[in-house]
Amino acid sequence: MEKQDVLKKYSLPNEIKFCKRCTISNQRPRITFDENGVCSACTYAEFKRTIDWEERDRELRDLLDQHRRSDGSYDVIVPCSGGKDGSYVAHQLKHVYNMNPLCVTWAPNIHTDIGWRNLQAFIASGFDHIMGSPSGAVNRKLMHLAFKHMGDPFQPFIYGQTNFPRQMAVRYGVQLIFYGENGELEYGGDMKEVNTSKREFTDDMKFAFSGMPLDFWEDHGLPLKLLQAYQGPSYDELMSNGTEWRYFGYYKFWDPQEAYYHAKEHTGFTANPERSEGTYSKYASLDDQIDGFHYYLSFIKFGIGRCTSDSAHEIRDGKISREEGIALVKKFDGEFPAKYFQVFLDYADISEEEFWEVIDCWRGDHIWTKSGNDWSLRRPVWQED
Repeated sequence: MEKQDVLKKYSLPNEIKFCKRCTISNQRPRITFDENGVCSACTYAEFKRTIDWEERDRELRDLLDQHRRSDGSYDVIVPCSGGKDGSYVAHQLKHVYNMNPLCVTWAPNIHTDIGWRNLQAFIASGFDHIMGSPSGAVNRKLMHLAFKHMGDPFQPFIYGQTNFPRQMAVRYGVQLIFYGENGELEYGGDMKEVNTSKREFTDDMKFAFSGMPLDFWEDHGLPLKLLQAYQGPSYDELMSNGTEWRYFGYYKFWDPQEAYYHAKEHTGFTANPERSEGTYSKYASLDDQIDGFHYYLSFIKFGIGRCTSDSAHEIRDGKISREEGIALVKKFDGEFPAKYFQVFLDYADISEEEFWEVIDCWRGDHIWTKSGNDWSLRRPVWQED
């Protein structure tokens, strides 16, 4: 495999620096640090504590009043896998704000047992639900290509997860789509939506299919007709429908742990009995056997694994200290997702030898160093200056 220029591809700084308040580094794409060395996600977390949440609730009620229907038809689309976040949003909209949500799920690549049980419990708790399931053969081919050429086998899932709710909104004539958190704000990224609940569809359309030209997919045996399930409505169709993409986290103080408690109490959500590989958490991203490889590739490309993201968020939420977060990162970050390794190889049609060739081609030279056969981070957070 050809060596990838991670620095150039993701516009990363060559010098690794860590946020003074959490465990995240400046290698996360689009994150920014201020003059005091504090990351944009921590700055946003501090800003959240100054927001008048009662006023935000009034804004939410005004918005929902514009969309609420009295004829029994659906008036909001909620993307929900049965996980804690979507379950929390759907339950709030239905039982607190008297909306009639249609909940939609883009099928995981390969369901986990706990993920499937949580989805069924959510539906049984009283929600109408539709699942979109693509061709298995096409999905496996897409994953194979995404792993090799994008360094992320999870990209095809993101295509469907993003576009399927839009398809259902247009099909059912529903104008409002409500997601949970705005990941760019909560985890660090583009901060342009800090003062709005609304996301513009054009932002995602610019990067449809990871920005790869359609010729790329056709050259690899996937003509456009095989990719229909992953595509969203056109911009004109969305605008004609009056479709709006909103974030619930704009109106409610977003706390993943509190979302977990709410979903556990109201929609039958159950945490995993064991922690997820690469972190200490038991209640996030439980749905898909492929999840761990998405997080592992993030660790390879950016030196930022699943535990770094989890610990940084919990530091911002006041759940743990930075010192505790660093200790957790040292213990768990970058742990290889061995449990489903053979499942991944078989599903993506990748040999083990090819897998490690792809992994190594995505290692940034400014992040990794090799001694003999062993790779190590050049500058882990527990060795910062």
